[in-house]
Amino acid sequence: MMKGLKKWRLFSLLAVMMVFLSGCGEDYISTLKPSGQVGKEQFNLLMLATGIMTLVVVIVSVIYLLAFLKFRRSKVGENVIPKQVEGSHTLEIIWTVIPIILLLILAVPVVTATYKFADVAAMDEVDENGDKTALTVNVTAKLYWWEFEYPNQGIVTAQELVVPTGQKVYFNLKAADVKHSFWIPAVGGKMDTNVDNLNKFYLEFDKESKDLKDGVFYGKCAELCGPSHALMDFKVKALSPDAFDTWVASMKATDGKMPDKTSADLGEATFAQSCMGCHAVSGTSGPGSKGPNLTAFGDRNRVAGFLEHNEENLKAWIKDPGQFKPGNLMMNADGTAPIYGDLTDEQIQALATYIMGLSVEK
Repeated sequence: MMKGLKKWRLFSLLAVMMVFLSGCGEDYISTLKPSGQVGKEQFNLLMLATGIMTLVVVIVSVIYLLAFLKFRRSKVGENVIPKQVEGSHTLEIIWTVIPIILLLILAVPVVTATYKFADVAAMDEVDENGDKTALTVNVTAKLYWWEFEYPNQGIVTAQELVVPTGQKVYFNLKAADVKHSFWIPAVGGKMDTNVDNLNKFYLEFDKESKDLKDGVFYGKCAELCGPSHALMDFKVKALSPDAFDTWVASMKATDGKMPDKTSADLGEATFAQSCMGCHAVSGTSGPGSKGPNLTAFGDRNRVAGFLEHNEENLKAWIKDPGQFKPGNLMMNADGTAPIYGDLTDEQIQALATYIMGLSVEK
């Protein structure tokens, strides 16, 4: 008896903890605190489904308890058999029609929302000059980082998606290697990025991210993609439309920027010799680089998507990327050394200082 009571106590404790923990979501990452129109509609659908399921559970539980109490042996006796309702057309109609109604109540808004979120026809609309009017971002998921290209603006960046508030942002989603999944929990999503086909959808950002913890929304890969899947994060900086236009202009201003192998700056020279084959420092360099575009690295929120953004962590990353993200493509095939070879401590220090200084916002 006591053993059974202990189990019920544990169950009760877990139930209470779930209630309290459900309120611990942060604005920058919680689906329960949506910050965009898509996220809000998806949240409403979640609440509708939860409400229907709760109603069914409550009604079934009440019927069960009433039957349990009304026909218990201590009340009706040992040899009493309750009236049998097998074959009752009335009851069969009731428990057939009610589930159909509940399914329709849930299905209609879900199907409507699905088609609404899939409507990306505005991506092809143009103004009188033939310029596309919608903001489109081409997202390419790679092992284990994200590339963001703005084709209409002619710029590209990585790891930190920058978007304006108050308008629809359309996404073309694809993967460069294996299947990934693009998800910004607080804003909406998610959707797979595949190698063989292009997925499209849109999101809306209702508020700027500057007042959030770390000043960004958190993005995730929601598809198991390899040993460092859990570390395949990206960040989203939501700006006012004017601030976004300023950022775009700053990115365009880096056009033609190229590190010099003969520079007196050891960091720049080292970058030109060891890093330039995979990384660009111009926001207009175009998509398809082997490694993330580093034009705005100094403005980012994290090193490698998850390490605190400081020079010490960057030096540790440069020295041994495989220690932090197993399976990343900065390492040789055997995983024993970086593809750019060994660098001296002096070169690593200078390189980290140079990369941290790459900024379009300062």
